[in-house]
Amino acid sequence: MNWGSPEFVIAIIAVSYGAWIINNWIRAKHGYELEDEWGGKTKPKDTGEIKQLRAENAELVGLLKDQGKRMETLERIVTDKGYRLNEEIEALRDLPDATSNNSGVPLNISKKETA
Repeated sequence: MNWGSPEFVIAIIAVSYGAWIINNWIRAKHGYELEDEWGGKTKPKDTGEIKQLRAENAELVGLLKDQGKRMETLERIVTDKGYRLNEEIEALRDLPDATSNNSGVPLNISKKETA
């Protein structure tokens, strides 16, 4: 292979330009600044759609943060000892009372036995 042949030099130039084009295509796809032939930078155009998407994204991030704060508050309430104590008291109120006449044999005091 002759390293000084015109075909080899043209192949090197073609590969270099191909790599530059692929590099700029990837950068443009992901929104980065583009390079021109002399090393300068070109910023992508900021269209109205991008501004609208950024505003919507900021709004959704704010809502997500608010939901996170609400979840933290609910977790703190549920894991709070006073809340658990209140639930235990309410559960005890639902149990049948052991001192009432509902447990054991009923007393028929109103009936008089005649024997």
